[in-house]
Amino acid sequence: MSDLLSRLPSVRGKLIENAPLSDITWLRVGGPADVLYLPADEADLAKFLENTPHDIPVHVLGAGSNTLVRDGGVRGVVIKLTPAFGKVTVEDGHKVRAGAAALDKAVAKAAAKAGVAGLEFYVGVPGAIGGALSMNAGCYGSETKDVLVEAVALDRQGQRHVVPAADMGYAYRHSAAPADWIFIEALFQGKADTADAVTARMNAITERRESTQPIREKTSGSTFKNPDPEMSGGKSAWQLVDATGWRGKPVGGARFSEQHANFLINDGTASASDLETLGEKVRADVKSEFGVDLHWEVRRIGEAKA
Repeated sequence: MSDLLSRLPSVRGKLIENAPLSDITWLRVGGPADVLYLPADEADLAKFLENTPHDIPVHVLGAGSNTLVRDGGVRGVVIKLTPAFGKVTVEDGHKVRAGAAALDKAVAKAAAKAGVAGLEFYVGVPGAIGGALSMNAGCYGSETKDVLVEAVALDRQGQRHVVPAADMGYAYRHSAAPADWIFIEALFQGKADTADAVTARMNAITERRESTQPIREKTSGSTFKNPDPEMSGGKSAWQLVDATGWRGKPVGGARFSEQHANFLINDGTASASDLETLGEKVRADVKSEFGVDLHWEVRRIGEAKA
C-alpha cells in the first residue's frame, strides 16, 4: 500500500491507485491520478471528506467534458461521482431534481418526457449537472441560473450545504461557490408544456449544435469564455481565434476546429502539452493583436510531465 493510500479513510466505494484519467475525459489526454475515489453514495463521500487529512489535495472530476488533465497526472485524490449521484426525478410543481453526475442532456430528456419546459437548453450542454452548477453552464441564451431553485454541496469537511440559487453568485460561466465544494444535487424549476413541444425544441437545439460544432471529435467544447463585447469590439472568442489565423492550424496533434474555431481538438495523437500550448499561443496572439485577454473555459488540472 502506498503512503497516500494508507493515510486515507476506509470507504464503501472504491479507491484506485495510479488510475488513468485519459480514458474518462473527452480530450483523451493526461496522466494518472495518484488515487481515484469512486464514492458509494453521499454518506460515503461525506465521511471520506471529513476524515481525509487536509494536506492531501482533493479534486473532483465530472463527466470530463470540460477538463484538461496535464501529462504528469494529478497529485492527491481525484473524486469521480458514480451513478448513485446520477438520478433524475420529476416532482410536483414541474420541478426536476437531478444528481450531480446526471448528464445535462439526460436531465433535459427526463424533463421533456414529463412535459416540463425550460430545461431544453441542457440537451446542448456537454457534461454533467455538477459542472453546470459550478460554472453556470448554458447555451443559446439560457443558463443554469435561469432555472435553478437550489444546489446541494459537500464542503471539504464533509458538511452538507443547501444553497438557494440567489446565493450562488452566478455570472457568465462563473459562480461564487467555494472552490472546495463538491456539488451533489440540484433542484430546477420548469413549467408545464406538452412532451411533444418540449421535444421539438430540444431537437432544434440538437440539429443546430450538430451543424455548427464538431461534436464527434475529441474535444472539450468551448475552450475560451466569450470576452466582454466592449473590450473585444463585439468579437466573440471564436472570431478572435479565427482572426489571428489559428482555425485549423496545428500544434502537434492539437488544433482549433475548422467547423468552430473555439473548439480545441485532439486529432488522436495530441498530448495535453500540445493542447495547452496551442491554447496559450492563441491567447498570446489575441492579446498582441487585439488587446483582449481570453480566459480559459476549460479547467486544467494536474502537473506537466517532468
